[in-house]
Amino acid sequence: MIVAVAGGKGGVGKTTVALNLGAALDAVVVDADLGMPDVAAGRSRGPDLHDVLAGRAAPVEAVREGGPVDLLPCGRSLAGARAADVTALAGALRRVARAYGTAVVDCPAGMAADAGIPLFAASKCVLVTTPDRVALPDAVRTWALATELDAGVARVVLNRAGADPPVDRVERALGVPATVVPESDAVDRATATGRPVSTVDPDCVPARRFRELGEAVGNG
Repeated sequence: MIVAVAGGKGGVGKTTVALNLGAALDAVVVDADLGMPDVAAGRSRGPDLHDVLAGRAAPVEAVREGGPVDLLPCGRSLAGARAADVTALAGALRRVARAYGTAVVDCPAGMAADAGIPLFAASKCVLVTTPDRVALPDAVRTWALATELDAGVARVVLNRAGADPPVDRVERALGVPATVVPESDAVDRATATGRPVSTVDPDCVPARRFRELGEAVGNG
């Protein structure tokens, strides 16, 4: 199974959701933001997604194991990004999913080809947005793209939600159930070190919500 974590607007917390969903599903998290990678490798040096897409490494060879979440990190160099063949991404994701069972893909923001390819390869999609009115229209546009590419939208995550989040409005606009993840110091601490929140405070509300999200996506 390939699960794309997508959202039209940058800064809504896609990487945080991807990392925590990957932990909940015992999946490999793939940082597919070729230009602005965000998921910290935090393990050891070795091949990355840039190398895979340039034909210098096999996808499974680039997966970093042994931490709270298995990761396929993206390189951070401009030369690596230029050498990467984005058209090879779908095949690489499928190979990782075959080897590990599930790949959770942290998609780039926006509507360009590098955002569309993970959605094309995905069997399921989780949309991420924040409650503000600027982010929601971008989420609707990403929903339309995911629907067009048949990447079954399983859930929308209403991230960094404060008091009285607009759950009904979001669910009506996107036509899928919403998982509300509130702002939390535990999430901030975990994100700062590239770890899922369950490793910092497994009983906090966000940790419980991410577990619920994993159950919904995994069983849906």
